[in-house]
Amino acid sequence: MSYANQSQTLNIINFNITGQQYQGLLERVLFSTLIGMPCCVFLFINGTMLFTLRSKLVFRETSRYILLYNLLFADTAQLAFSQLLYIFAACRIMLTYPVCGVLVMLTKLTNEISPLTLVVMSLERYVAVCYPLRHATIATIRNTAVAIIVVWAISLLNVFTRVLLLLNFPFKDLESLQMTDVCSDIQMLVDPITDHYDKAYTYFLFVSATVPIISSYIGVMIAARSASADKASASKARNTLLLHLVQLGLSLFSNMHTYIVQSLSTTLQRLILVRINSVFYVFIYILPRCLSSLIYGLRDQTIRPILLYHLCCRLTLSHLSKD
Repeated sequence: MSYANQSQTLNIINFNITGQQYQGLLERVLFSTLIGMPCCVFLFINGTMLFTLRSKLVFRETSRYILLYNLLFADTAQLAFSQLLYIFAACRIMLTYPVCGVLVMLTKLTNEISPLTLVVMSLERYVAVCYPLRHATIATIRNTAVAIIVVWAISLLNVFTRVLLLLNFPFKDLESLQMTDVCSDIQMLVDPITDHYDKAYTYFLFVSATVPIISSYIGVMIAARSASADKASASKARNTLLLHLVQLGLSLFSNMHTYIVQSLSTTLQRLILVRINSVFYVFIYILPRCLSSLIYGLRDQTIRPILLYHLCCRLTLSHLSKD
């Protein structure tokens, strides 16, 4: 082959490589924009909802609104941490193992708060319908605070256990603490023990959460058939518990996301896996984190006018500042 033909072949190869790199960069920018914009919108809505729940005394002294605030706070924090990890992955920023471990543990902590809070919220609705005369003495601010502390304590205990398992890994034998791949919860499954513990805890958590919610739903249905029950209140509580089940199912999918990606990574190319992972991220991570604001903010007659007022007020002020 002549020198001119070799040069032409090399130019074609370099052009193809450059074209592939440009296509990959363009695709990352497109996915990041399409995912980042709704995430920012949902963070804004959740933030406004959190502000709304602290703006009135009735919200700060009612058990179900206090629990809702805890659920929204965990969902908003989890959405923020997940988006931060997604940005690092999209920009191909390699973190160190300690920094990645802290971010993943914070994401795990806030992610596990949601199903446990849903259990407490379901039990509160069960008491409100089945034991209306005792509801005021059971669902007090003090008891609600104790329930929230227990929820956070269980989640913190799980995170602490995972940290202890990670410390048993011989990081000192590594050449560097710099990661060779993007930070994710998969990268933190450094040994089989951590992987087995994570799976066992996930199964235990969602079996323990599903049973009380379904039991509460059955109890509300039985109470709704009695002649002395408030039909409207029972129907509303039943619909709320159904929504809790849907939220729990979506939360389960978000926890199972790691294992789904692991199984797909053995059969699919990396580019296809990245695309699937981006779609999963939107429908499994982002959308469930905004459901609480949309569901409770629009369904609750007490929250809805105040939430819409704060949203419209902020949008008007933002529009006026631009003008």
